[in-house]
Amino acid sequence: MDNRNEKPGAAAKPDRRTAHIISHTHWDREWYLPYEKHHVLLIKLMDTLMDTLERDPEYRSFHLDGQTIILEDYLQVRPDQRERLERWVREGRIQIGPWYILQDAFLTSGEANLRNLQIGHQDAARYGTIARVGYFPDTFGNIGQAPQILRQAGIDNAVFGRGVKPTGFNNTVADSAYESSFSELIWEGPDGSRVLGILFANWYCNGMEVPVDEAEAKAYWDRKLDEAGKYASTGQLLFMNGCDHQPIQTDLSEAIRVARQLYPDTDFVHSSFEEYLTQLNGALSNELSVVKGELRSQRTDGWSTLVNTASARVYLKQMNQRGQSLLSGVAEPLAAFAHAIGGEYPHHLFTYAWKTLMQNHPHDSICGCSVDEVHREMVARFDKSRHVAETIVDDAKQFVADAVDTTVFAAYGEDALPLIAYNTTGWSRSGVTEVDLDVARVYFRDGLPAAEMTGRMKAIDVTGRTLIDGEGTAVPYTMEDLGLQFGYDLPDDKFRQPYWSRRVKLTFEATDVPALGLKAYGWVKAAAKQEGAEPASLVEGGRVLDNGALRVEIADDGSLAVTDRASGRTYRDLLVYEDTGDIGNEYMYKQPNGEEALTTRGLAAGIRVVEDTPYRAAIEIVHRWAVPASADAAFEIEKQEAVYFPERQAQRVAETVPLVITTIVSLERSGKGVGIRASFDNQAKDHRVRALFPTDLTTAVHRADAIFEVAVRDNEPAAEWENPSNAQHQQAFADVSDGTQGLTIANFGLNEYEVLRDGRNTIAVTLLRAVAELGDWGVFPTPEAQCIGPHTVEMKIIPHAGDGAVSGAYAEAYQFQVPWTAAQTGVHAGALQPDHGLLAWQGEGVAFSSAKIAEESGDLLLRWYNLRPEAAELRVQAAGAAYESDVLERTGAALPAAADGAGFARTLGACEILTVGVRASASRKNG
Repeated sequence: MDNRNEKPGAAAKPDRRTAHIISHTHWDREWYLPYEKHHVLLIKLMDTLMDTLERDPEYRSFHLDGQTIILEDYLQVRPDQRERLERWVREGRIQIGPWYILQDAFLTSGEANLRNLQIGHQDAARYGTIARVGYFPDTFGNIGQAPQILRQAGIDNAVFGRGVKPTGFNNTVADSAYESSFSELIWEGPDGSRVLGILFANWYCNGMEVPVDEAEAKAYWDRKLDEAGKYASTGQLLFMNGCDHQPIQTDLSEAIRVARQLYPDTDFVHSSFEEYLTQLNGALSNELSVVKGELRSQRTDGWSTLVNTASARVYLKQMNQRGQSLLSGVAEPLAAFAHAIGGEYPHHLFTYAWKTLMQNHPHDSICGCSVDEVHREMVARFDKSRHVAETIVDDAKQFVADAVDTTVFAAYGEDALPLIAYNTTGWSRSGVTEVDLDVARVYFRDGLPAAEMTGRMKAIDVTGRTLIDGEGTAVPYTMEDLGLQFGYDLPDDKFRQPYWSRRVKLTFEATDVPALGLKAYGWVKAAAKQEGAEPASLVEGGRVLDNGALRVEIADDGSLAVTDRASGRTYRDLLVYEDTGDIGNEYMYKQPNGEEALTTRGLAAGIRVVEDTPYRAAIEIVHRWAVPASADAAFEIEKQEAVYFPERQAQRVAETVPLVITTIVSLERSGKGVGIRASFDNQAKDHRVRALFPTDLTTAVHRADAIFEVAVRDNEPAAEWENPSNAQHQQAFADVSDGTQGLTIANFGLNEYEVLRDGRNTIAVTLLRAVAELGDWGVFPTPEAQCIGPHTVEMKIIPHAGDGAVSGAYAEAYQFQVPWTAAQTGVHAGALQPDHGLLAWQGEGVAFSSAKIAEESGDLLLRWYNLRPEAAELRVQAAGAAYESDVLERTGAALPAAADGAGFARTLGACEILTVGVRASASRKNG
């Protein structure tokens, strides 16, 4: 559970106090204004800042919001100011880093969080300095593993504004039952790592606009010194001279001189975080509270946690998950695979793709809580990053495919067509994949008449072939004839080469493909040996799917009963859809008072089999539903008058619009879960749609995938919680288990769930939240946040025995995030066997996170993390000497070889994140 704390008694404060005034601006790149309008303001701010530094030597320093992207944004418009900017950074008067951007940590993956830290350090290194401050000023809650991540990066502190106290939308602070005795605390991660936590108890604007006029200054500092002293554990008081997009206070030096005259008992210092933390550490007693785990404002009334940003503009979350998965789950491991056999690892392209993706990761961007123009621009950035990643994937997969020994297929004739299926996850994998094959090509360069080229391709016979594996065993498949297709090659040494081809799509189940590995198949014109009888259909009677491990029965209303054969337990009433009104905003969900939720329970559904192949079967379920069209007229008035959303009284109209949900429920022959793909065209406003999965398991806690952690969370909120909703963040899955049996619901880009207090411990996954306004401090209509139009969502139901980390359910959920990759190749000799893995590893309760190449050393970098709060044994078989690294991927101590000399072994502590480097050969370091 999160936010456990230990509260010792207070320490006596010294008579003399120091007021540390730290100048800054919290720079949201885009929010209530589009990016370029904020960008213009940034240019003005930076120009003014450097003019002030030049003019006023007493204006000692400025904290540049912890994110190096500000430097890029400024120099994009003012490249002529580079030398001047570098001077102030090197002299320490502008502090930069440690992040590239200030991300929303819960809505970005673990690897994205680390790339953010790594790239921030790389950018700062070019200036020769970095602020070692764990800076989270406005993050919407803080992840439990932040202390460990910071410690591994050499940072011993965290400065944050949210998570352990109530903070209102208007940057106001309210008193409550604090989880920390003071604004200073010890924050402990699940692995035991600790950092000094600095809470902005009076927000990060408590020292803004310091008056120069003596009378005004006296009133200002009487109030401000009292407010800061109310929470501080020492006489070292922190005052943040700035706020959101706050311009530079150019007369601050004069204001400080006035304050010194008014308060001779107080040392007023134009300070920096480095200076403040040094003096604070020297003054601290050992009597600080220890706050453990995630900081998610659970000890509040629950109305201002901003958690429902996890479901604002769900389409953005889905695009983000696709981009993250493609980069860290496919492109990096494939490029590392190619590098291991002599290929190029394009560090520069990866940095560009990650930076472009991370430009969508600031909290007001990925949270979907900005004006519409902001989120339109995000879509283009997602596309740009994806296009780079796809190009890397295409190059790497072809390079590796052409190095696989496919001569085994030569025996089947000259027209054998080999293909390679890639598993870029960290576990062995079976599953349905597909590949496009060019059966034949004719190039324009051959000089044939156009009609002859197309005629030849149309005449190709694509029948009479068999798909076989490397052992010559037939593999069940289906073929779709894609017909005549135009294509082109882009050679490195020639002009583009267009061609016509005859193309087919093969779909089949790849089985037991090694972790970070590949398996070769051939589509050949020959009979192949069959192993055993033809597999039986996975469909029974039109409404049942059964693969021997899982049985899925579909009721008249489209709900599912899923039986886990291993345990004999059946989970009933799964996949009922729920619709409620939402009169909140992009930040928070608010159901109309007294409203009863609508559901599809009892609504007759259209049900039909749409796929019945040896490797997969699927049933389509169609719900023809009607839901209220929008909120009523009272809502328009409440929005215009900026009525605080918990106090709104609006209801939904009686008029309805259609909501047709078409769901494909699928089961693969080797599947460990039930696939769900639901599509609908939203035409309603001011509402939320969820999928409900009752578990009927008795437990007071549940688990959710967070950042390098499976977080354990209470089903019942704290006593202070008043909000009827208790929604939470998730990454890959949410899980309810009674210790013997469990149900995991995996998702793809659906970052909000709730475990309902309905007596059934139902997992409710948010599929859509349609709202009308930004919210927060003013009136900002956002009609595009209503998400009108088509949507498709994907989930997987994974029953398991007791512990999802040990049973493999969590690994299945992680693999659900990563698409299969495939490539066509020719018949040729090669250095790689037709069934090959980059490495092999074992570790109960351990998750694999990434494989990539270090830029400086050229070494292979591998990362795992322990999913459980007890030690785990990791054993790895990989060629090369290994050493410990960290989240910045620096070279550490050598890891001793395993007793048998094959690879290495390492004990992982509770919830430990472990990065390992494997030495590259000298010939590969510059590959």
